[in-house]
Amino acid sequence: MFKVKGREVKKRWIVLLLALAVISVLGLLSSPAEGLFEMTNENLWANMAWMITATIFVLMMTPGLSFFYGGMVRAKNVISTMLQSFIVMGVVSVIWVVFGFGLAFGNDIFHIIGNPVDFFMFDNVGMTNVTAQESERVAMEELNEIGFATTTIPLALFALFQMKFAIITPSLITGSFAERVRFSGYLFFMIFWVILVYCPLAHCTWHPKGLFTMLHVHDFAGGIVVHAASGVAALTGALFLGRREDVSHNKPANVPFVLLGAAMLWLGWFGFNGGSSLAADGIAIAAFLNTNTAAAVAMVSWVVFDCLRGHKPSALGAAIGAVIGLVAITPCAGWVTVGESIFISFVTTLCCFMAVTWKNSRQTFDDALDVFPTHGLGGIVGTVFTGIFAYRYFAKGDPDIISHGQFILNHILVIAIVFVYTFVMSYLLYWLTDKMIPMRVSRRSERIGLDISEHDEEYSSETSTELAEEISDEEWFRSLEE
Repeated sequence: MFKVKGREVKKRWIVLLLALAVISVLGLLSSPAEGLFEMTNENLWANMAWMITATIFVLMMTPGLSFFYGGMVRAKNVISTMLQSFIVMGVVSVIWVVFGFGLAFGNDIFHIIGNPVDFFMFDNVGMTNVTAQESERVAMEELNEIGFATTTIPLALFALFQMKFAIITPSLITGSFAERVRFSGYLFFMIFWVILVYCPLAHCTWHPKGLFTMLHVHDFAGGIVVHAASGVAALTGALFLGRREDVSHNKPANVPFVLLGAAMLWLGWFGFNGGSSLAADGIAIAAFLNTNTAAAVAMVSWVVFDCLRGHKPSALGAAIGAVIGLVAITPCAGWVTVGESIFISFVTTLCCFMAVTWKNSRQTFDDALDVFPTHGLGGIVGTVFTGIFAYRYFAKGDPDIISHGQFILNHILVIAIVFVYTFVMSYLLYWLTDKMIPMRVSRRSERIGLDISEHDEEYSSETSTELAEEISDEEWFRSLEE
C-alpha cells in the first residue's frame, strides 16, 4: 500500500502515471523525417486555412458539450459531469498521437483496423502527402495509404481534424450514466472504448479500404462513427449501471449553461460538417448551409411538438431540438439538397421526440440525459436517409455503382452491424472495467453528489455538505445492500 500524507494512493493512478512516463520517454526516441513540415504547394493555402479553422471549431464542441450536459444535471453533479467531457480532450489526444491515429487510419488490416505502428508517435505525419514529387509518391504510397487518399490537405492537419472527432465521441456517452459513475472507472472505460470501438469503426467507415467503404456505405461526418456508436454505448451503459437512486427532484442545475452549450455545439458543428469536405469548396458550403438549416428546423419542430402535448415552450427543449437537427444532417450534410435537409431534420426530430417521450413514460432504463433517444437514434435515422438521398451524388460520378435499393440496404445493414458490435463490445468493456474498478459510486456518494464525493469540489452552496471519504471496493459492494 502506497500512502501520501497518510492517505492511500489508488493503484489505478500509479498505473496511469507509469503509462505517461513511458510515453514521455518514447517521445524522446522518435525522430521525425527531415523537411516533414516544409510547405511548397501554394495551391493548398485556402484548404489549409479553412481546415485549421474547422479543426478549432470541432474542438470547441467538447467544452460546449460539457456545458450542455452540465446544465442538465442536478447542482450536486455539475462539475463531475462537465469534467467527464473536458478530461477527454487530454486523454484521447495522447492516445491519438501515440497509436490511435494508426489504428484508425494506418495501412489496412483485414478491412477492419489500421496498423498502429504506421503512425506511432505521429511518425511521418506531416505534409509530404501533398508536397512530395510524383516520383516520390510511387515509392511512398505503399507506406501511407491514407495520405494518398487525402490530397486536399496535409496529413498532419487531417490527423488533427480527426483527433477532434475521436475526442467528442466518448464524451457523448457520459450523458447516459451521469450522476452515478466513478471517475477513475470512467477514465479506464473511455480509454478501452476509444481503442476497441471508435478506432475500428472509424477505419471501417473512413479508410479507403475499410469494410463499410467497400460496401458503398458513406458517412459524411460521423452519423455512424460518432453518433450511432456513442448512442449505443450510452444505452449499454445505462442498462449496465442501472437506475439512479433518486430522480424525484431531477431539476436542471443551470438552463443558461444548456443554452450556452447548445450554441457552442451549433457553431462548432459548422467545422464538424463543413470541414468534412476536407477542402474549401462547394461541398463545404453545401454542408454549412444544410447544417444550419437542419438545426433551425429541428429546434422549431421540437418546441412545436412540446406545445402540442400541452407543455409550454422551453429553453431546454429548444436546445435539445437544435442538437438533434445537427445530428440528423451529419451523415449526409454535403451530399443532399437544402430541401432534403429540411425533410431529414423534421422526420428525425419527430422520431427522437417520440423516443424520448416513450422512454420517459415507460422508465425502462435510466439514460439520464437521453443520449440514445437523441444522438443514437438521430445518427441511425440520419444514416438511413443518407442511403435514400445521397445515392444521386455518388451515382453521378460512378456509373458502375450498385443499385439504389442495394445502396439503401447496405446502409441499413451497416447500422445493424454497428449496433450489435458496439453494444456487445461496450458491455464487455463495462464489465471488464467494473471488475478492475467498480464503476458505480456508493449510495452515499450518489446521495451527496459526485462533485464532492469524487472531486472534493462544489458548484453550488445548495449541495449537501456531508463528508464523503474515499471508500474501499469492499465497502462499496456492501453499500449496495443498504
